[in-house]
Amino acid sequence: MSQYYQAKRKTNLYQPGSAQPFKLSRSKIDLFLQCPRCFYLDRKLGVARPPGFPFNLNSAVDTLLKKEFDVHRQQQTPHPLMEHYGVKAVPFQHHKMNEWRENFKGVQFHHLATNFIITGAVDDIWVTPQQELMVVDYKATSKAGTVNLDAEWQIGYKRQMEVYQWLLRNNGFNVSDTGYFVYCNGQTDRPALANKLDFEIILLPYQGKAQWVEEVITQAAQCLNNHELPQSGAQCDFCAYVEANHAVTKPVTKTKRVTNKKSANKTKLVGTTGFKQRSLF
Repeated sequence: MSQYYQAKRKTNLYQPGSAQPFKLSRSKIDLFLQCPRCFYLDRKLGVARPPGFPFNLNSAVDTLLKKEFDVHRQQQTPHPLMEHYGVKAVPFQHHKMNEWRENFKGVQFHHLATNFIITGAVDDIWVTPQQELMVVDYKATSKAGTVNLDAEWQIGYKRQMEVYQWLLRNNGFNVSDTGYFVYCNGQTDRPALANKLDFEIILLPYQGKAQWVEEVITQAAQCLNNHELPQSGAQCDFCAYVEANHAVTKPVTKTKRVTNKKSANKTKLVGTTGFKQRSLF
């Protein structure tokens, strides 16, 4: 088992009826929307999906962008990218900014109706002259075509931004529906790498619609308070794999009667797989 994965977790599990608030991150809300079963297994039973390995190049882009925008945050000046796209704003300066960008902390709000503490780590926040906040998310990719937000799988990016908008509003801030994705597209049309990777950096606006967040948090709580395993998401590859695996690895037991001189009519088992399996399906 890799260092990145613990097959059976005993901590950070939801306990129905507990007076202790339960932390629920933005990514786990998205997991619930993808597949209620995987969400239930993770948050209540301690069996999470196996993770992918860290995207170190993406993390490097994220770190460098934060350093770059922090220079303008300190000076309270617009970044050249903002000026190029005509965005009337500067990076938001706040004493909690570093905490809001830190994984496992982030922007937090105690949702009293469910006793969940909803969390989400933002990449950046900009502020207009009217003191309206705009959520900003950094993304890195490398594609030959036009970078946009039109792919079906990018719904996760949009939900991510909308949860951040919801969190900031519930912390008392005036938040714009308009957020921005700073998209860094690695260029592959160069003649050689030459010890560097060039990026085209573009700014994509997005009109957030965060009205769904409250209802989904309530539904997630109802899911965890249920004593039955919920259905899988229709497009969940993880559950499809487990179900297919179960279908082909069910122990097949055959019996045949054997006799010998010392023991007549003795039955023994042959053809067993040698293991027992318990499935949640």
